[in-house]
Amino acid sequence: MLAALASALSYPLYASLAIAVVGAIAVPLGFRRTALALFALAFLWTATWSVPVVSDGLRSSLEDRHVVVPEASLPSADAIVVLGGASRYWWLQREDVDPWELGSSRLAAGARAWLSKRAPIVILTGGRGGRDASEAARMKTAIQRLGVPASVLVLEERSRNTEDNAINTARLAHPLGVRRILLVTSALHMPRAMLLFERQGFEVTPVPVPEKGHRQTWRERWLPSPSALWRSGRALKEYVALMALHVESTARQRDLDANAGR
Repeated sequence: MLAALASALSYPLYASLAIAVVGAIAVPLGFRRTALALFALAFLWTATWSVPVVSDGLRSSLEDRHVVVPEASLPSADAIVVLGGASRYWWLQREDVDPWELGSSRLAAGARAWLSKRAPIVILTGGRGGRDASEAARMKTAIQRLGVPASVLVLEERSRNTEDNAINTARLAHPLGVRRILLVTSALHMPRAMLLFERQGFEVTPVPVPEKGHRQTWRERWLPSPSALWRSGRALKEYVALMALHVESTARQRDLDANAGR
C-alpha cells in the first residue's frame, strides 16, 4: 500500500493535488497563510516539472549513467534479456523492417545484439494485461520480424513489474546456466533494472535504449506541456523506486550484520 502511494505521488500532478487538498483542509482550521503557501507549492511543483528543459535535465540524470554503444561492440554473454515496455510496435505495419533503423526500440536493440552474435538466446519478459496475450508473446511475434528466429527465444510471461521480471527471469535462466546477461531496457529504466537483476545473481551488461529526439527550438524547450509533465513523472517514479531499493538493501545488510554478530 505504501509503495503504491509513493509511486502515485511521484507523479507531479498527483502530488500537487495532494498538497492542495491539505491546503484546503488548512483554510477552515484557521491556517490561512499555511494554506496559501501550500497552494503556491502545489502550483509551482506541477508548473516546474511541466517545462521540457527541466524534465529533460531530470531524465538525463538517469539516462546518462550508462553509455549507449553499438551492439556489435558489446561483450559476449549467456543471454540477451529484453524487458517489455508496453510498446505498440508500430513498425510491424511496414513491409520491410530494418532493426538498425529503429534506434528507440528495445526489441530492435535486442535483435541487433543477437544478430551481432553477442549471445545464443534471447529472453523476452512481460506478463499479461488482462485477457490479452502476454507482452512477451507479442514481443516474440515482433522480434521475429527483425530476423530473430523463434528457436532462440525464451518467454517469461508472468511478470507485472520490474522486480517480477528479475525474479522470474532468474527462475527460467539459472537452470539453463545463464549468469552473464545483456540487459535491454530504456536508458531511464536501466539503473533500477540493473540493481534488481544483479540482486538475482546475474552479471549484467547494460544495453540502454535512448528515447526519441531532442528539442531544438525555444518553444520546444521552455513552453510547459503535458508530455513534459508525464516524462518528469516517469523519472521521479524511478528515483522513488531507487530510493526504496537502497533503503531495503541497507535494512537487509543491517539484519545480516546483526545475525553475524550473534
